[in-house]
Amino acid sequence: MIRFLVVCLIVIGFLILSIPILLIEWLIGLAFPRVKDMTSLRLVQGVFRLCIRAAGIDATVIGHEKVPADQPVLYIGNHRSFFDILLTYIQCPGRTGYVAKKEMLKIPLLSNWMKYLHCLFLDRDNIKEGLKTILAGVDEIKNGVSVCIFPEGTRNKGKDELALLPFHEGSFKIATKSGCPIIPIALNNTSAIFEDQFPRIKARKVVIEYGDPIYPNQLSKEDKKFLGEYCRKLIAEMLEKNKEQYGV
Repeated sequence: MIRFLVVCLIVIGFLILSIPILLIEWLIGLAFPRVKDMTSLRLVQGVFRLCIRAAGIDATVIGHEKVPADQPVLYIGNHRSFFDILLTYIQCPGRTGYVAKKEMLKIPLLSNWMKYLHCLFLDRDNIKEGLKTILAGVDEIKNGVSVCIFPEGTRNKGKDELALLPFHEGSFKIATKSGCPIIPIALNNTSAIFEDQFPRIKARKVVIEYGDPIYPNQLSKEDKKFLGEYCRKLIAEMLEKNKEQYGV
């Protein structure tokens, strides 16, 4: 329980102590919105790194050099843990907003920071509102902000991490409508950090692999039509390979 308490103290302490920083960042954003975006990004990344260190996570990162440094992308990955967000966000080289469930808007301070970081809030029960969120994601890409979405739609709570839930095809419209590349991310063993023995946090070894950029317009007509399933298979292959290679 000690690791759990330390991580909670870091997160809660940051949210409380950062109240004046939120105001400062807002003022900076009035004149220099790009500066505000980057300072908010680096600050939150620093807090996430501290949480990961406190949790004792040993992360092996593969293929991060494949992420284009000169254009926004759509990150997509499997999702089994709350720590998936922390582990992937610290790897983002530039401005990146995550797609989160709309219920996160009810959490004070945290939702403020999420808005600063260009996060989008998805109503999973309203198709019309969901489409608006996807279109907002397209606008973010066009404005130079990458977007990350977990296309399974929720955390996969199954025991076998290789048994991925179906990928929602609508998630990929952010890429097909904006023309940006898709970066698949495979996360091995992340549920073992926290969810498998809730509420305890245990030091674990995890593997994060970034696949080759996928350009939808370069795919066959069949693969482009079922882009979600195409990406799901790629991530499943990376998960299986890394589970055998690293013994996680």
